[in-house]
Amino acid sequence: MLKKILTVAVLILVPLAAWAQRKPLSLEEAVAAGLERSPGLRASRAALESRAAAAREISAARLPALKLGGGYTRLSEVPDFQVTLPIAPEPITVSRSYFNNFSLRLGVQQPVFTGLRLEAAERSARMLEAAAGQDLEQDRAEFVHAVKNAYWGLARARAFENVIDENIRQVAEHLKDVRAFFGQGLLTKNEVLRAELELSNAEIRRIDARNAAEVALTALDSLLGLPLATDVELTTSVESQASRIPADAPEPAPAEETLSQRPELKAADLRIKASEWGVKAARSGSYPQVFLAGNYYVLRPNPRYLPSLDRFKGTWDVGVSVSFDLWDWGQTRSRAEQARAQLAQAQSARELLEDQANLEVTQCRLAVSRAKEKVRVAGQAIGLAEENFRVSRERFRQGVALSADVLDAEVALLEARMNRTQAEIDLVLAQARLEKAIGL
Repeated sequence: MLKKILTVAVLILVPLAAWAQRKPLSLEEAVAAGLERSPGLRASRAALESRAAAAREISAARLPALKLGGGYTRLSEVPDFQVTLPIAPEPITVSRSYFNNFSLRLGVQQPVFTGLRLEAAERSARMLEAAAGQDLEQDRAEFVHAVKNAYWGLARARAFENVIDENIRQVAEHLKDVRAFFGQGLLTKNEVLRAELELSNAEIRRIDARNAAEVALTALDSLLGLPLATDVELTTSVESQASRIPADAPEPAPAEETLSQRPELKAADLRIKASEWGVKAARSGSYPQVFLAGNYYVLRPNPRYLPSLDRFKGTWDVGVSVSFDLWDWGQTRSRAEQARAQLAQAQSARELLEDQANLEVTQCRLAVSRAKEKVRVAGQAIGLAEENFRVSRERFRQGVALSADVLDAEVALLEARMNRTQAEIDLVLAQARLEKAIGL
């Protein structure tokens, strides 16, 4: 009695434990979880922070620089400076020699004119920072699309598994009828074997489908940063997503409007502007550099005080410094040529991205239209396949159809159901690709 109770408890608790471990997950929750845990997006955010810090560094170079320094120097010993006068019996010390020198200097320097070098460099850095922000948006869009692919890939694998399970149930039921007719002498052994073979093939398909579902689940867990053993229950149905897609395709928008939201094109435009400012910065070497500077010294001894005293004395100075490179062996010209080449490269890359984007949007629109047509045709086909299977099975039970006709009808129904599932998944994936292509 106790053994029976334990057996029943195991049969009840094991399914409940498996159900409790399954994690409900909608498409929106999957996307949110992936965005939070993605190492790739963390790397993109770090790249953006690096660009922002570089821009702040260049901006700080335009502000006054305040520096504090100090030092100590030990000098070799030399005699004091003395003079001898006829009226004095002893030499007179004019300046004493001090061998320990201490210095403290507080200086400030303000760039006045640098040939637009600092301003252009800061503008270029700000453009690159904004471009890095668009790169982050692009990486985010790519990751969201990858999550949707993995989510619907798992949904497709599990739907295929369910379809095959239903096919096995139908084949098994047909095999019972075949064996019953064989027992009555109405069918041959060969027809029984064929039905058994079809059931074995269906079992093999179920093994493949189960393996595909496990692989798809592992891929989704890995993408979302979940333990690979985590089982999830997909709570967003493909039907609900497909119902949001308009039945009639809207009129294609102009290319400029369609592509205006794509982050990689925004980033390319910003890099072009950064390169333009880079050209201006490279030309700054052709102009003079002007700086304001001021210093306050605390020295011991201070050479500006005569006679020298072994004590700390403070003095200051202010001034303007101007420098101009008369000849640098073509370094400025080479930097300008390099900057212009980088600008041309950025412009060409922008044109290439735009061509690719136009092609991608066109292909995605065609894919959505084709997927809608496939869903419509697959829906009609499954109705025909179900009716064909029903008629074939009834005719077989009445003895006016062959067992092979029923098996063929079962295979046709299986293909129709799988085609409808594939068509629905293809539609939601095509719509997701189109949304990513136009920058939504």
